[in-house]
Amino acid sequence: MDAGFSDTSRNMSFLLPKLSAKRDVDNAIKTTAEKVLVLRFGRDDDPTCLQLDDILSKTSHDLSKMATIYLVDVDKVPVYTQYFDISLIPSTVFFFNGQHMKVDYGSPDHTKFVGSFKIKQDFIDLIEVIFRGAMRGKLIVKSPIDPKNIPKYDLLYQGV
Repeated sequence: MDAGFSDTSRNMSFLLPKLSAKRDVDNAIKTTAEKVLVLRFGRDDDPTCLQLDDILSKTSHDLSKMATIYLVDVDKVPVYTQYFDISLIPSTVFFFNGQHMKVDYGSPDHTKFVGSFKIKQDFIDLIEVIFRGAMRGKLIVKSPIDPKNIPKYDLLYQGV
């Protein structure tokens, strides 16, 4: 049944708002209140970003009481790309009331989710856990996602 929608589902990023300047990202972080702010760092033409954008756009309405989702182009906001050490895309960063929310995915990096979610439910569960944890004042929460559904990346640290 999905065959008729293949072209539109391939590029769902147009359904989500984009932040294309540092001040826009700053403003979103400062003004998003009592909701999880989801910032997807990536590029609109990257296949993995498009896969993630599809999941984000399909869940944004259901999560609208708990989360606000924005797409951030890594090339347009290099200061944040460097600040969050975005070396692999897509990378998704979470905030709550201006605070950077960290998530323990069972990997060394708790600052961001790297890659795409395998299924919509993983993203929904993660937002619910971050939201509930943030409402209780936590700055780090344990990921509810099955470890086999979390993309594995070897983090390369480059010495100076």
